[in-house]
Amino acid sequence: MPFESVKKLADADFPTRWGHFRILGFEGVITNPEPCNDSMPTPARRVETAVALVMGDIHAAPPVVRIHSQCLTGDVFHSLRCDCRQQLELALATIAENGAGILLYENQEGRGIGLMAKLQAYELQDQGLDTIEANVELGYKADCREYELPAQALLLLGVRRVRLITNNPAKVQALESLGIEVVERISAEVTAHPNFERYLQTKRDKMGHLVG
Repeated sequence: MPFESVKKLADADFPTRWGHFRILGFEGVITNPEPCNDSMPTPARRVETAVALVMGDIHAAPPVVRIHSQCLTGDVFHSLRCDCRQQLELALATIAENGAGILLYENQEGRGIGLMAKLQAYELQDQGLDTIEANVELGYKADCREYELPAQALLLLGVRRVRLITNNPAKVQALESLGIEVVERISAEVTAHPNFERYLQTKRDKMGHLVG
């Protein structure tokens, strides 16, 4: 997906319980975006946004980086249908332990299908479908996420080599194809909960995620 432009819109002080960050806002304009659902009209241009939490000196060595897809249900409401909140907190704690790093929070709810479609997918999962089957039943791809915007944000920050927190090999490949070298993959595996064991199994068996 070609970006017409990517720019930084904000840069502010941001203290958290994990430590002191800067919070930066990025916006990208995409021309001719690929459709995630062929039955829905695709605009000729789309605006995407992402937030970066930046701690410490990110240029002295390849920083710890996490690209985290927005998950209202998990991150805000502490849902146990997924491991998103646990991964978010693991990433922030890991960055704090290292004294430097970047968390990129991307607006890609429900693997990119959006909040309302994600809730519809929840209904289908309640009827027995797994997360991928539910997305496909609704007419979406299994995973609609793209990583061009966080990659461009890293480049704007002057970061070309990272230690990436992820269980997803596709995310590593996507970043490297966009000019970001992943010098180390750091596991994002968290303690499993009975409520999301099938969710993790689906990510492992159908998406190739590196989880137990």
